[in-house]
Amino acid sequence: MRRLRRAYYDKFSRFYDRFVALHSHDPQGQARNFLAEQAAVPKGGAVLDLCTGTGTLLSHLQEKVGREGLVIGLDFSRGMLTAGQAKTCRFPNIHLVEADAGRLPFRAGTFDAVTCSHAFYELKGETRHRALQEILRVLRPKGAFLMMEHEIPSNFIVRALFYLRLTVVGTGRALAFLRHERELLEGYFQHVDKIVPPAGKSKILVCCR
Repeated sequence: MRRLRRAYYDKFSRFYDRFVALHSHDPQGQARNFLAEQAAVPKGGAVLDLCTGTGTLLSHLQEKVGREGLVIGLDFSRGMLTAGQAKTCRFPNIHLVEADAGRLPFRAGTFDAVTCSHAFYELKGETRHRALQEILRVLRPKGAFLMMEHEIPSNFIVRALFYLRLTVVGTGRALAFLRHERELLEGYFQHVDKIVPPAGKSKILVCCR
């Protein structure tokens, strides 16, 4: 099953950016720029973008940390990372890592912030639990996890496409998470706040230790 999921995402990397733009109603990527701005990361800091996909958020994070900082985009799909390489190759302090979200290959307390854009709901139950534990482990004491997800689309056609997409990741579980993500995250973090970006149809949950 895992091999099939990886093969699916490798293929889906060709259409991923268009899919996110359609469902987030944000073709210009303004919400991702807003997400990067919300990360309380100093110049020279370190940020991990979990399930980075094609790496669209990484250049925004790079602007936040500056040339002396570190930005890592992690995904288990080589196809996604290959697409991301084309976007990020001009930034020497952006690095792409192929790994599992539930088994992060980093030391404890490495990052000032961890981000995840339009992807966390796709992690299945046990993997999601391990990923949240790993996020807590690799965050520094005052670090935060910032998760941006789609609101469930109101347009019938777009919503139908959204549900079709979720059949790949397990519709029931993914929808349950989208509807109750704040309660779930409060089981891991002391403070969870919701922010609505000024553009698009997404939401950001800022989770602090």
